[in-house]
Amino acid sequence: MYGLRHVAGSGTVLALLALAGCDKQKVTGPMLVYKGPLMESTNVLTLYSDSAKLKFQLTGPLQQQFENGDIIYPKGVKLTFYSADGKKTVVNTMTAKYGKSDKAKSLYTMRGDVQVINIPQEQRMNTEELFFDTNKQRIYTDSAMFVKVTTPTEYLTGYGLTANQNFSRYRITRPEGIFAAPTAAPAPKPTK
Repeated sequence: MYGLRHVAGSGTVLALLALAGCDKQKVTGPMLVYKGPLMESTNVLTLYSDSAKLKFQLTGPLQQQFENGDIIYPKGVKLTFYSADGKKTVVNTMTAKYGKSDKAKSLYTMRGDVQVINIPQEQRMNTEELFFDTNKQRIYTDSAMFVKVTTPTEYLTGYGLTANQNFSRYRITRPEGIFAAPTAAPAPKPTK
């Protein structure tokens, strides 16, 4: 019986020592907060529709989504816009080497070799940074951003641009130059 009390008493002492060792330790230094992406997806294809009609699609090799709902496309992004008639006719495209979607503002920011192409009107715009406001359905640049617009008949250059999302109507804030596009010369007649 003495042996059992001795073992039980030793067990109680060991349990108290173990509990004393579980005391909370104070954390020193600042707490580190993870600010990186919560989710990454590769080879992304996202379709945006309204009233069961496809409005535009977004494609990109890498998508990173953050806690606040913002999404970045660090390896490039392409937006393809479709006609309103529901026939899936491509109206225009926007491509860039980098893209960001700001969820709170419903705003896309595109940077690095940005190109906007209106397919039916054969218009092309090149710049280094562009914004696409999905609520207002317009695209624009900062007023200090250089833009170049190429149409079938002329080249336009300047700073700052505002356009509808289809890039069928646009305005250059500070135009710098208008140049006639070269016309194709007739093919020479073969000599005899």
